[in-house]
Amino acid sequence: MATVTENLHSALHARHQAVMPDWLATYYSEPIEITHGQGRHVWDAEGNRYLDFFGGILTTMTAHALPEVTAAITEQAGKILHSSTLYLSRQTVDLAERIARLSGIPDARVFFTTSGTEANDTALLLATAYRGSNQVLALRNSYHGRSFTSIGITGNSAWSPTSLSPLQTLYVHGGVRSRGPYAHLDDAAFTAACVEDLEDILGQANGSVAALIAEPIQGVGGFTSGPDGLLAAFKRVLDRHGILWITDEVQTGWGRTGDHFWGWQAHDQAGPPDILTFAKGIGNGMSMGGVVARAEVMNCLTANSISTFGGSPITTAGALANLTYLVDHDLQGNARRVGGLLKSRLEAISAALPIVREVRGRGLMLGLELVEPDTGEPSAQAASLVLEAAREYGLLIGKGGRAGNALRIAPPLTLSVAEAEEGASALADALRQTQDKLAGGRS
Repeated sequence: MATVTENLHSALHARHQAVMPDWLATYYSEPIEITHGQGRHVWDAEGNRYLDFFGGILTTMTAHALPEVTAAITEQAGKILHSSTLYLSRQTVDLAERIARLSGIPDARVFFTTSGTEANDTALLLATAYRGSNQVLALRNSYHGRSFTSIGITGNSAWSPTSLSPLQTLYVHGGVRSRGPYAHLDDAAFTAACVEDLEDILGQANGSVAALIAEPIQGVGGFTSGPDGLLAAFKRVLDRHGILWITDEVQTGWGRTGDHFWGWQAHDQAGPPDILTFAKGIGNGMSMGGVVARAEVMNCLTANSISTFGGSPITTAGALANLTYLVDHDLQGNARRVGGLLKSRLEAISAALPIVREVRGRGLMLGLELVEPDTGEPSAQAASLVLEAAREYGLLIGKGGRAGNALRIAPPLTLSVAEAEEGASALADALRQTQDKLAGGRS
């Protein structure tokens, strides 16, 4: 039976390679087919069970097969799946009202999209139209999507396949705290140096700048971030020039960081952002994204525009149920408590492992930077080996970073203490196995 299953799996992989693009990445030397999930666990086509610490790239926010979400989607599917924004939709308005209130942006308007990439595209359209400029500030090491426009503001070269862009992008420091020319500074001096860099770049800009777009914690970049308050310091400079602040909350939103509902709230000393983008977790797997902006900015477009699939009845029904469950069960608080325990456990494990340079992040958005123990240089090989080994131990994690050397840990926000311990133990075994393997290779 195992041989039959393996043959079917090999055949599926071969078909995938024959019809999908060569640049479409898959995890693992032998990619797995995930067939179903429950809670924080998923199963592959061979019947193997895994603790899911990546949630489909931070998308399964509450749980796999959450009954409340499944019921809402099923009920809506029995009524109507689609209508488009040309018609009124009660659940779309209900969801928009809730998100507007939660956003912290005054007089907020909400536009729904089908992904985070599309949300960031829309935010850039709004900002450039409102300001009459195609100049955009972005952080080094950033990632904002895979469309032509969003690639043009992506500072992570590993995810930027072309230098062509409709935008002129000016990159500033601040996304990575522990590497680079300011790494040796304390938080206050680091922030001051990044602000000075921002001021210097603005002095060289050719006319007005439309916006700064920034992830409060850089997702694909390896869960890196500047000190709390850095973006607030940036905003004080932006406000003097009339430049908009776009916060990319595609990965940091909905309480994942534990301390705050939105990532920008770690930088709220200067007030809320002008534009907020979201996606991933709100749909819990459904294709959902969106933009929140103050009315003056959202309403600046003068041409007609609609969305065929944004805010469809079935996605908004699922998202409403998902958001309601998250708020009613205080999953932000759970992310803070369980995430804090998990981070402490990972720090203790890593203290004895030279392969781990840093444990970082907050809440249930944690990263481990892996390096060559002898040199401290980033090690993509180590990250790939740990990814494979963790799977062997029944744990799914992600990886990222500009050098591909960061492990990304982002389980559903319902993660229990026991599951956090289970995952930490599996990851510890995978890290030790990898360190021993690399050490053996050098001897």
